[in-house]
Amino acid sequence: MSIAYTITTSEPVNQQIYRYLRKDIVTCAIEPGSLLSEKEVSARFNVSRQPVREAFIKLAEAGLVQVLPQRGTFVRKISAKRVADGRFIREAVEISVVRRAAQEIASPALMALEHNLQLQKMASERHDSQAFLSLDDEFHRLIAESIDCTLAWETVENIKATMDRVRFLTLSEVSPPESLIQQHEEIFAALKNHDVDAAEAAMRRHLQEMIFSITPIAERNSEWFEGI
Repeated sequence: MSIAYTITTSEPVNQQIYRYLRKDIVTCAIEPGSLLSEKEVSARFNVSRQPVREAFIKLAEAGLVQVLPQRGTFVRKISAKRVADGRFIREAVEISVVRRAAQEIASPALMALEHNLQLQKMASERHDSQAFLSLDDEFHRLIAESIDCTLAWETVENIKATMDRVRFLTLSEVSPPESLIQQHEEIFAALKNHDVDAAEAAMRRHLQEMIFSITPIAERNSEWFEGI
């Protein structure tokens, strides 16, 4: 855990530690199966153990760590079933969001999405996977915001932590950013044309990418997956 993060006074310490550890786990900077020590994490962030303990609880709720009595807290291996279940729930929510957005989206929201797409292309050209994933999330969040329903995205974000680990692993070969950007552009075009059915079809194709990518990723990284 050598990546340096700064704890600020802008938000609760436990939330910052949760966010930083979540990022490290999603990007596999902290590998599946690793032991997380309260003492070491406290020292890393120069904080007491209480906010670390609270961050661990949130990570457990997100399905990223498992607390084993008398043994410690371990980063969960990736569960193909949790990925599939999360994708199923995400698709149900985001299909509803994009259909409504295709009816209601206004010019300022379309401009924000178009700007986001340009930033995605720049991140892809820099081979900056972390920046691209962040912009990918922002693209979907902007669609939810366009219909004044940020709760829909917050719901998705709460259940997709396990999916995010697979997303990160697939970027290099299985689902390269260029392919994902093209899918985003298809969603954007449908929204711009206020074509409800095309928007749904484009979003469904995009979110089903995970179905086809998890098997080759699991085969290449079998030690990081459950039951492989």
